[in-house]
Amino acid sequence: MFDCGKIAIIGGGSWATAIAKIVVGHTHHIGWYMRRDDRIQDFLRMSHNPAYLTSVHFNTDELFFSSDINKVVQAYDTLVFVTPSPYLKNHLRKLKTRITDKFIITAIKGIVPDENLVCSEYFHHVYDVPYDHLACIGGPSHAEEVALERLSYLTVGCSDPEKAEAFTQVLGSSFIKTKTSTDVLGIEYSSVLKNVYAIAAGICSGLKYGDNFQAVLMSNAVQEMQRFLNAIQPQERQVYDSVYLGDLLVTGYSNFSRNRVFGTMIGKGYSVKSAQIEMEMIAEGFFGTKCMKEINRRMHVNMPILDAVYNILYERISPQVEIKLLTDSFR
Repeated sequence: MFDCGKIAIIGGGSWATAIAKIVVGHTHHIGWYMRRDDRIQDFLRMSHNPAYLTSVHFNTDELFFSSDINKVVQAYDTLVFVTPSPYLKNHLRKLKTRITDKFIITAIKGIVPDENLVCSEYFHHVYDVPYDHLACIGGPSHAEEVALERLSYLTVGCSDPEKAEAFTQVLGSSFIKTKTSTDVLGIEYSSVLKNVYAIAAGICSGLKYGDNFQAVLMSNAVQEMQRFLNAIQPQERQVYDSVYLGDLLVTGYSNFSRNRVFGTMIGKGYSVKSAQIEMEMIAEGFFGTKCMKEINRRMHVNMPILDAVYNILYERISPQVEIKLLTDSFR
């Protein structure tokens, strides 16, 4: 049986904090890279993340913090990356330690801008990490609900089923149910697309479209997602599983969803810039929309919802006009 060894968390946000709490509950020790020393000092003093999920308390004797990513990477065997996708490259630029022999797990539900690669592809192409050393965590999983120990279902994807199963043992608990998958790319691309569709749902909410239309929007979104996944990596998959459809639904409907909130603001008339400033947190779907649009220019998949969100966010087309055109395309 594969052994995950010593595990470290790379990132300091809400989802990183939630995953850290789950993992340390099993291992009673983790490494943790955060880029800001002042945040680390506040965390050690208060026994909780000073900026995110402040109600989640830790035994700090079980945590090894460092703002030097190389110290953490050198000392730990399994690295769980949980940074916003637009910042991943900046963190990795500081890396001088080889990671080809590490088990890399990405819990980043986004795409690497400029590269237009999901995270496993980025680690493979840029850092030569073998595909069987790469895994992802997917599924409907708002950090806030995980922190509250509300029942959640997570899927660990890896081309090596033994490694995936080993990490599910680290995540599983009375409130976290786990399963494995070999569809790493499918899980990662669906986690990017569901953010785009959540922005669409938010825009429609801001425009006062009701629940009846939201259901039609989500029905069309899962069909659009399936078309893209089948084009990017044809294989047997059940797109109605929780890791695909479940993640789409929770992101599209929940008030915890940053992407839905961002979209709602756009639908109410905020500019992109003003919505970003007021939110103070990253809506990954904003970046994901542009990346997916660029990827689809070579894939040529019929994706009217993606096109509509792109036109609103990047071409400054009126949300009222663009969504009306979208509604006319639905059946």
